[in-house]
Amino acid sequence: MIKGNQPTDNGNFFFTDSEKAEFLEKEPNAKRFVRRVLGAQEFINGLNRWCLWLKDASPTEWRGLPEVIKRVQAVRDFRLKSKKATTVRLADVPYLFAEIRQPELDFLLVPRVSSEGRRYIPIGFLPKEVVVTDLVSIVPDATLYHFGVLTSAMHMAWMRQVCGRLKSDYRYSNNLVYNNFPFPREPNARQKERVERAAQSVLDARAKYTEATLADLYDPNTMPKELLEAHRKTDEAVDAAYGSRRFKTDLERLEFLFDLYRQYTDPLTQLAEKETRRARRRK
Repeated sequence: MIKGNQPTDNGNFFFTDSEKAEFLEKEPNAKRFVRRVLGAQEFINGLNRWCLWLKDASPTEWRGLPEVIKRVQAVRDFRLKSKKATTVRLADVPYLFAEIRQPELDFLLVPRVSSEGRRYIPIGFLPKEVVVTDLVSIVPDATLYHFGVLTSAMHMAWMRQVCGRLKSDYRYSNNLVYNNFPFPREPNARQKERVERAAQSVLDARAKYTEATLADLYDPNTMPKELLEAHRKTDEAVDAAYGSRRFKTDLERLEFLFDLYRQYTDPLTQLAEKETRRARRRK
């Protein structure tokens, strides 16, 4: 899991629907450089946002487009005024986002901030053509199995326990939450297939409500019954992938997960201690 792209542009790369229309009316030949972009708010609330994306574009393709040059110059001016030396250096490439981590494959998106009122953090698959900001985290080339595990009650219990907070909202961290999460040790083919079927049922239930946003679908007051049932099937399938034990509460899940985490990390801790002792003996 990695964070999305960081623009450091003072908003000059971005457009609302109306701004995009106005921009392309002045500069119709720039259409191929305008891409849909998503942060957490856009993803969850179904908002349209667009960006100027010049990665891999030859300068000869856009140097003759005055409105593009105007925005690139504005980014350069903004970065040059920064008190951070690293940002000032980025003024040398004002046509690019400051940090680019756009996947070359379709990916799974996880909002980095989500309301604590939701039972499940809304996550979903996106095509590689959609640009994402650093307000989301992504798993490139993720499968239905990954989606099922990450959207399960097991992962949600872990997330609530170890994540940070932005006011009262959950602040999902790829390093703290995802990288430390103990996935099922060795699920067999049947267990993985069950998770994948249940995960697909979640996506199918969402697809029936084309006009609803994820904020609508995951509000505890408006969550459709079939979507809730699909999530519960996914919870059961993921629980089963950890073994035959049945979990009645999130507390039981947490106790199990922290014990599994200890089992996973103890050999690494012992190895690190051995290396430390060896280094001391060499001195």
